[in-house]
Amino acid sequence: MWLKQLTVLNFKNYTESMLTFIPEVNAFTGPNGAGKTNLLDAIHYLSLCKSYFNPVDSQHIKSSEEYFMVQGDFAREEQSDVIFCSLKKNQKKQFKRNKKEYTRLADHIGQFPLVMISPNDNSIVMEGSEERRKFVDNVISQTDNRYLDTLINYNRILLQRNNLLKNIKEKGVLDIALLEVLNMQLSEIGEAIYARRKEFMAEFLPSFQRHYAFLSDGAEEVSLIYESALHEHRLDQLLEGSLEKDRALERTTQGVHKDDLLFTIHGNMPLKKFGSQGQQKSFLIALKLAQYAFLTVHKQFKPLLLLDDIFDKLDAKRTKMLMQMVSNEEFGQIFITDTDADRIRRIFEEIACPIRIFAIKEGAVHD
Repeated sequence: MWLKQLTVLNFKNYTESMLTFIPEVNAFTGPNGAGKTNLLDAIHYLSLCKSYFNPVDSQHIKSSEEYFMVQGDFAREEQSDVIFCSLKKNQKKQFKRNKKEYTRLADHIGQFPLVMISPNDNSIVMEGSEERRKFVDNVISQTDNRYLDTLINYNRILLQRNNLLKNIKEKGVLDIALLEVLNMQLSEIGEAIYARRKEFMAEFLPSFQRHYAFLSDGAEEVSLIYESALHEHRLDQLLEGSLEKDRALERTTQGVHKDDLLFTIHGNMPLKKFGSQGQQKSFLIALKLAQYAFLTVHKQFKPLLLLDDIFDKLDAKRTKMLMQMVSNEEFGQIFITDTDADRIRRIFEEIACPIRIFAIKEGAVHD
């Protein structure tokens, strides 16, 4: 799969631009703040119906304008698709495939899979467990729509249970019958999510370790461990055992919404505390490349790969290893941003890989 053409209108700092791409490597170069990353985000919209950076759609409308539009022409084998996304202020977002509007945006997820690597990914290492769960759920959801629906249902029932717990203080009584129903529903769905995550991790871990070993030339030992209370107990037992605590805190303290990934380096040392910036960056890149490999296997075609400011905090050796890796036949179309056009050109000339370079300046595109 590859993106042939991208059109943006009133999107972030762009008034109107149309870009035509090659199936190999496309680079957006220019100074910081020019709008390079905004083009990557437009592509992300077409794949996952939302921004990679900001969940508030209306904030992507260019200042003083009333709407934005993003459109992409995709090709896969003999098939061609036009994906269209637009938003007018104070109106519902429109999302269409070949002029037919989706009734549910969730039905689009996974149709045009994408992996993005960005400096923002550092939150996966440095912030709370929610960021790591989101990473796992995003990877699985792009290959399994049923999993996405299961997550939506779990979060709906979790919200009902939390509301029930909060209402105890107001009403002075707990509806035991309703609690039992919600516990049963949450347990059934939660166990399914846990089983799918566990299955995913068993497949994902070897691929992650292989990619990290390549990037670091085998310099460090790293791992990631799936942490869940469901390893030891069924969810219905956990919910029953935590009832008093849940009542006191007015929220559900046990369940797959508390799962986490533990990142380690040098055996069992936490990456967050003991990994250098370069090691953390390599770890994150290996995570994303393993995501790419997982999607390729399960979709049976190559997703898009977006590399935003990828050379930041990577030494020359790891940079060269990464570019050699992503330019081989295992990967498909790639989009890169960088401030240095000459560096991009030189790297890909050395590995004899076709590249098209777009110069970006103040929301305008030159090639």
